[in-house]
Amino acid sequence: MYVIIYSNFKYYPEKGAIIMYVAIMGYGVVGSGVATLLEKNHEHILKKSMQDEMELKYILDRRTFPGDPYEHLVISDFAKILEDDEVKIVVETMGGLYPAYDYVLASLKAGKSVVTSNKELVAAKGCELLQVAEENNVNFLFEASVGGGIPIIRPISQCLAANDIDEIAGILNGTTNFILTKMISDGMTFEEALFLAQRNGYAERDPSADVDGFDACRKICILAALCFGKHVYPDWVYTEGIRKIDLADVEYARSWGGVIKLIARAKKLDNGKVSVMVSPAFVQNHSQLASVDDVFNAILVRGDAIGDVVFYGKGAGKMPTASAVVADVIDCAKNLDRKKYGGWQDSEEGYVADYLESVGPVYVRIMTENAASALAQVNQAFGEVKMLSRADAPDGEIAFAVSPVSEKELADKLALIKDAEIKSVIRITDY
Repeated sequence: MYVIIYSNFKYYPEKGAIIMYVAIMGYGVVGSGVATLLEKNHEHILKKSMQDEMELKYILDRRTFPGDPYEHLVISDFAKILEDDEVKIVVETMGGLYPAYDYVLASLKAGKSVVTSNKELVAAKGCELLQVAEENNVNFLFEASVGGGIPIIRPISQCLAANDIDEIAGILNGTTNFILTKMISDGMTFEEALFLAQRNGYAERDPSADVDGFDACRKICILAALCFGKHVYPDWVYTEGIRKIDLADVEYARSWGGVIKLIARAKKLDNGKVSVMVSPAFVQNHSQLASVDDVFNAILVRGDAIGDVVFYGKGAGKMPTASAVVADVIDCAKNLDRKKYGGWQDSEEGYVADYLESVGPVYVRIMTENAASALAQVNQAFGEVKMLSRADAPDGEIAFAVSPVSEKELADKLALIKDAEIKSVIRITDY
């Protein structure tokens, strides 16, 4: 056998094929799924990517994998990937910001296209990395960073490109949705549902990124940047998780005519700013988002031409996420010499509006030892409210929904209720 070097690819005469080489950085759940899919659907991927041949050349990981079918490809030195001109596509599935950012940046500068599933990386550094990719005429693709296997990045970038999108919202975290589903359908407490999620492998031992809303925050930042054209930094986004949700709130949501979901949303404002928030919210039963249960995700996009469209599917998992990653690999292979998608501009502080300026209806639950006095104070503060009820409510528990009010006004008005303890405050959506 002999080999000819041809435009930084290896040409094998006996195969009649020019081989495109791929490297994977991070051999965890998603990375191993990518390797499996590249082999399992090899012929299909070749046809879609319009390549003669495609091979996995390196897997970067600090660990060793005795007995693994790809053990012979595992390396621990990133320099081997960086200095190998044959590697044209690098898949980053390491997670976290560092060293992923350093490796991705170096790969792009070396003229290699990069595919990532790392939402933390894209949310924090996406604007910069897209610019570097453009400067080096390569691609930086990240379909799997939002929604796992749900196609959303491409539809926003391509299929909905003719629309002026003014709002995007959805259920972006499967772990929290699973927990809330168990609370709604099975009457589990938050603690019980979290334990079940951990036992089933849906939640990490430290579930903070999920249950405190940080994962959903990173994803809505990416979607907002795509939709509105400017980078949204996670530190600018008001983020509230589901730890405080009580079964009492679940029952009052049912009485109101809906369910509780963790909703991430971004909306374009008339003053040029955007409103971005992650928080639990009441969702009406007739909403398409209300029926999204278990670990499934759903993303609602509002465009001026298309109206409301919803993208639905599994938001995480080995093979669904690997599916999105490999789709990006195919795109990179088809577009080696040109940029596949555009990016977005950087933004200045103040671009994301102060969440205290956000306006909307709100659900409130209070406990009091003097119901008459507390109700009088509620009516004085808010005027007319919609009272809610539930079976077996303890004495002194009062729940109500108030008309649209700004977050600042809400805080001021709640402070006027002296004879009660504020137990829950949950936003109400119109989705």
